[in-house]
Amino acid sequence: MSESTTATSPATLLPTPGESARLWNVVAMLWLVAVMVVAGHQWRFWHEARLNTDVLALLPQDEQAPEVAAATRTLAERASRQVLVMVGAGDWSSAQRAAAAWRDALQRTQAPLRAAPVDARSLAAAVDFYRPWRDRLLTPAQREQLARTPPTGLAQEALGVLYQPSTGRLSQWTQDPLNLWQSWWSARAAESRARPRDGLLWLSHEGLEWVVLPYEITGKAFAMNGDAVYGDALRQARDAALKAVPQARTLEAGLPLHAEAAAVQASREVNTIGWGSLAAVLLLVWLAFRSLRPILLVGVSLAVGTAVALSVTAWVFGEVHLLTLVFGASLVGVAEDYGIHYFASRQGAPGAPPRPLMRQLFPGLVLALATSVIAYLTLGLAPFPGLRQMAVFSAVGLLAAFITVVCWFPWLDRGVVPRSRFADGIAASLARWPTLRPTRGLAWVLAGIALVGAGGLARLHTSDDIRGLQSSPPALVQAQVEVSRALGMPSAGQFYLVRGASVQQVLEREEALKARLAPLVAAGALGGFSAVSDWVPSIAQQRADAQLTQHVESAVLARVNAVLGEKLARPAFTGTPLTLQAWLDHPMSAPARGLWLGETGPQTASVVMLRGLHGPAQLPRLAAAADGLDGVRWVDKASEVSLLLGRYRTAMTWLLLAGYLAVLGALVWRYGGHAWRAWLPTAIASALTVAALGWLGQPFQLFNVLALVLLLGIGVDYGIFLMEHPGDGRAWLAVVLGAASTWLAFGLLALSSTPALRAFGLTLMLGIALVWALSPWLRVTQPAHGASA
Repeated sequence: MSESTTATSPATLLPTPGESARLWNVVAMLWLVAVMVVAGHQWRFWHEARLNTDVLALLPQDEQAPEVAAATRTLAERASRQVLVMVGAGDWSSAQRAAAAWRDALQRTQAPLRAAPVDARSLAAAVDFYRPWRDRLLTPAQREQLARTPPTGLAQEALGVLYQPSTGRLSQWTQDPLNLWQSWWSARAAESRARPRDGLLWLSHEGLEWVVLPYEITGKAFAMNGDAVYGDALRQARDAALKAVPQARTLEAGLPLHAEAAAVQASREVNTIGWGSLAAVLLLVWLAFRSLRPILLVGVSLAVGTAVALSVTAWVFGEVHLLTLVFGASLVGVAEDYGIHYFASRQGAPGAPPRPLMRQLFPGLVLALATSVIAYLTLGLAPFPGLRQMAVFSAVGLLAAFITVVCWFPWLDRGVVPRSRFADGIAASLARWPTLRPTRGLAWVLAGIALVGAGGLARLHTSDDIRGLQSSPPALVQAQVEVSRALGMPSAGQFYLVRGASVQQVLEREEALKARLAPLVAAGALGGFSAVSDWVPSIAQQRADAQLTQHVESAVLARVNAVLGEKLARPAFTGTPLTLQAWLDHPMSAPARGLWLGETGPQTASVVMLRGLHGPAQLPRLAAAADGLDGVRWVDKASEVSLLLGRYRTAMTWLLLAGYLAVLGALVWRYGGHAWRAWLPTAIASALTVAALGWLGQPFQLFNVLALVLLLGIGVDYGIFLMEHPGDGRAWLAVVLGAASTWLAFGLLALSSTPALRAFGLTLMLGIALVWALSPWLRVTQPAHGASA
């Protein structure tokens, strides 16, 4: 490309100096009115508490299978409100004492946890509900037994049942001569290992007697305010239980506990890293300018940018996610470069009036804004609700901060910016920084760098496993595993989605699936499963079971009468089948009601949950169980989200490359053949950062790509400032201060123990340092065509 290429300068779009003052005042006042409107909206926004703290809202939605997303949301919403506590001791009385102390202590904490009632009468109500349909409720084993055992053998069993004590029977002998209903209820009870005992839920496990205490949170699920509300309350309750029974054990599990632990950890890191970096940035600015005015005005620009971004995001999306605010406010912090650049120029030209100086800086600031907005809006192309909000928030906030700097700084800035030895030293260092010249030594250096970079890229590996992003404390993870194993809890991450055109078709397809899963349970590959059809068989199955029991039990009673010389008769049962709606309307369906999804679009759906998964090795066999079954889909949500993250990582990588080309086009429009000097440092830094990740053994994932997108928006600004003011040490001062503050704000996230934040921060820590080091090597010493002097 010819370096003589010229382009229209943004400066030509500005009014003439004679019109500038009046127009500047009008625009500044209009912007003041707009900010006042935003201030009014902010007052209402914070009083209405429209911040969304639901972590699930950040998860990507599988646009190709909305019914899977709906099922996952339903299951996750249910799990997100449940907390399970187990208090164990060597004997039942000790376990009761420890549990009583635990409950009393928790109640005193006034934590937002509500105990789920344990009512032994619910079993009697459930038995009464099912009684009219006793004849059509059979387990698979019972069907096989009735079909294969001769009537004579069954009659002997019936006589044995007749002569046994009737304690604990659920019906009269003539209504159930083979005691089939008792076995059916035992199968239903096997879905939960906890049993009512003395008004509590009891479980015997690994040599201890346990009291199971189910709780439900009463506040918002996944409230991420950084306070350990649940953790502190559970800790006090645990201490009280151990004080009452020193040998007792307690286990706490539940999704809210993991979410809170992550929020507490993130809040602690944000406070430590965030406030520390802020203090360091303020110190840098003070050392450079030795005045509070630059600090205050830059703070005003960032505050206005954040407020406008928050209001616009709320208007566009109807709500703002808490993480959008946290991350977006940090991204808007990049706008400090504009204010720092202005005050660095003011310090170098103390006699220049503010407005003419801003007019001179305006073209470079516009280009820096445009390239950053292009990079940030790239985030919005990914189908992540959180990223789309973040893209709008960051782009709007950056634009608002820019307008504040351009319109208000010349208006509010009075006096001079004092010079300082610190600032003068940095500004003078640019002259001592060499520029690259084509020499044989340089060629060898570049070849060595290329070789090292190629080695790092060859060692780079990708990892999109969502499980690798978990950061729950090990003790909490272990407790979750123990509780799940003890209670035989179903897995919310793997399940079968069953769909059909009608309720009956869904139930029939569930029954076909259960027939395939039964051998896996028998082989020990699976602990069990839970389905709606366990409680409400399809009408076809009910009809077949009713005919089977009527035929077999009538024959059995005939043989018993022949032996006893009696005339015992089997009572008539209702001919009306049990319906799903009748079951859903009854309170006893509450524990399993979440398995029924109902209408999801044009179809009806349910889920079949699995219990006792013993590791990922069984997942292929479980997936194969759904093969060939119409309307049945195996869902492994962790694997699906991981695949989705991988797909988006690939897409975002291509978008990043497209962003580099778009930014290069904007630079060519401004600088012509010199555009590569502002663009190449960030491109090289990105490539070397990725290579460094390979040498460090860090996996390449979506959060690294997102950091590289931000690096593009940030790093190109440094090249632009040096191109707009070649040889100007004050432009170099702005670059150094901007790079240092951004490095402190983002790079220190590499110290985070949260995997996503660590990957994000490490990428920017390496990338920003490299861009800062490379930009002056490729600077121009004479004004580029189309650039201001």
